[in-house]
This record gives sequence, C-alpha cells and structure tokens, in this order.
Amino acid sequence: MYRASYRATWLSALFLPSVQLVTAFAVGAIVWYGGYQSTIGGLSVGGIQAFISYITFMMWPIQDLARVFAEMQHAIASAERIFSLTDSVPDVLDRPNSYDPGTIRGKITFENVSFSYDDDQPVLENFSLEIQPGEMIALVGPTGGGKSTIVNLLCRFYEPKEGHILIDGIDYTQFTLHSIHSRIGVVLQTPHLFSGSIRENIRYGKLDALDLDVENAAHLAGAHEFIMHLDKGYDEPVGEGGNLLSTGQKQLISLARAILAQPEIFIMDEATSSVDTLTEAYLQKGMEALLEGRTSFVIAHRLSTIKRADRILVVENGRIAEMGTHNELLRLGGKYYRLYTRQFRYQMHAAYDPFHKADPPASEPEAA
Repeated sequence: MYRASYRATWLSALFLPSVQLVTAFAVGAIVWYGGYQSTIGGLSVGGIQAFISYITFMMWPIQDLARVFAEMQHAIASAERIFSLTDSVPDVLDRPNSYDPGTIRGKITFENVSFSYDDDQPVLENFSLEIQPGEMIALVGPTGGGKSTIVNLLCRFYEPKEGHILIDGIDYTQFTLHSIHSRIGVVLQTPHLFSGSIRENIRYGKLDALDLDVENAAHLAGAHEFIMHLDKGYDEPVGEGGNLLSTGQKQLISLARAILAQPEIFIMDEATSSVDTLTEAYLQKGMEALLEGRTSFVIAHRLSTIKRADRILVVENGRIAEMGTHNELLRLGGKYYRLYTRQFRYQMHAAYDPFHKADPPASEPEAA
C-alpha cells in the first residue's frame, strides 16, 4: 500500500510540472529560432512577440486540462468505490411471499444451527437453544467462541448454513427483513451518533416521537441529568460521530434511543465494557426499564451486568459449554466459576492498587 501510494503521488506530482516544462521549452525554442530569423531578416521582433503570445494562450488551456485530468483520476477512483458499494447485491434478501407478522412475542428457537464465515472454519455447529418470551439470556465466553455470531444470526444479518431459527414458532426466513430489523433494538460497545443535537439523535429511534417522549426515554436511560447540565440541554450539538461527548454519555444517549424505539427483542453487545462504574450504574438502571417484559440478549465483559439474567450461556467453540443462572453456575464450579472469580480478583486488586489495570475482558481465552 505504501509503495503504490508513493508511486501514485509521485506520478501525480510529476504530471502537471511536465506539461509546464514542455511549455517552457517550446517558448524557449520559439525565442531561439525567432531570434535567428530576425538576424537574417526573415521575421520581425513584433512577429516573434505575437507568436510567443499565441503559443502562451494556447498552452494555458492545455495546462488546465492537465490539472483537471489529474483531479479526474482521483474522482474516477472514488466513483468506482462508490458504485461498487451501491451495485453490490446483499447476501440476505427477502424470500418470495415473505410477510410482516405484525408483532413478535419473543419466543426464539435455534434448531441445530450451523454457520461459518469461511467454509473451512465453522463458528457454530449444531447449535440448539430455546428462549421463552421475556427471558433475559446472557452470553459469555472466549473471543471467537460464537457469541456475536449468535446475535448476528438472530438479527438476520446472516442466515444459517444449516438448521433453522424460529421466531414465535415460524421460520424467520418467512418474514421480511424490515419486519425483523425494525423490531430488534441493539446497543453496541461503541455507540454511533449522527451530527445534530442530542434530541435529534434520541428521536432517531422513533422519528415521529414527541419532545416529551424523547425526554421520558432519556429519563429512563439515566441520561436526563447530564443532558440538563449542558448549555443547550437537549439541543446541544453532539459533533461528528458524537465527538463532543464522552463515551459514557454517548452510550446513555444510545440506550435512550433504544428505549424510545420500544423494540420487541433487545440486544446489548458489551455496552458497558468501556464506561466507568458510575455510568455503568446508570446503564443498568436504564436496562432494567428497557428489558422488562422483553426477550433480550446481553453479551458482557463485566460479569456484574449479567447476574440478573434468567440464563447465562458460556459459549465456547460454537457450542454451549455451560448454562444456568449465576448462582447455579457458581455452585457448579466450572468455566463460569473460574471466569467470575478471576474477574473478582482483578476488581479487588484494582480497589487497593491504583496502578492495577482494569477488569480483564470476560472473553480472554485463558479465563475459560
């Protein structure tokens, strides 16, 4: 990449000066030949001056063409990337006769699901799981074990290579993509905000929401307090990508957006791993308001966020290594127990040693 970029920049920098150099040589040749003609009486000095002016007027457009040509090459390269994106065909499309179910109760069933991003490396193999409406499922385990793949399949960003995923007892490939995506709320580890105000970013969860609805969602998410301390309150600009706010503030706004959307299925993907303890407490409070009565999946680095889960799944190598409540898995004394006690020791060290690093991610391979 470095060598190709260097060569392209070098050629681009050389192109316009080369045209200017040719122009300079042409004018020099005219002056030399015209001077010779003038000494033998074949051409007057005024004729030489006129000829040089004509050549200069002719070269200016050529130099402009050279400059525009160099800019066009950059534009063409950018246009190719844009059109390659807009012309790409999604791997997942609506099936013929697919429909909108109207509502989703939240019963989800994975039946012998197998999936791989590359044919040579399966991520999930014969994965089976049944989730009841309103149940909170927590996913923990080593990196690459398949946690994010499970929720990606549930959101139908991908489809199983083998097996079926049922929503309310119906294969979800019979539903339209929009009907699934519009009923699933997701809060990611790195939230994304759009340029505009805080109010506009929260309202993105439900475009026709009233200002009162936006503020109620912020109250439930625990974001209202910090918003009111800003100079313009809900009209405070967030900057490009939310760069005028802290990570915790962006996360609270992202949660408020999800609360406003009122999704029927909720996914929280490591949303508390990059925030401080105080912000985590606000997020926990907002999660309780959002998760009540909803089927939800929580992928967490900090195991303190999943103690209330109805079931905790330790996912390893595409399979469920352990499953149960927090207390049941601790009594079992297996992988989850070792993972939890190891993280608890880190927290104790951090409490007494200010230079000790933060909690280790629950997805570290050695932790399992």
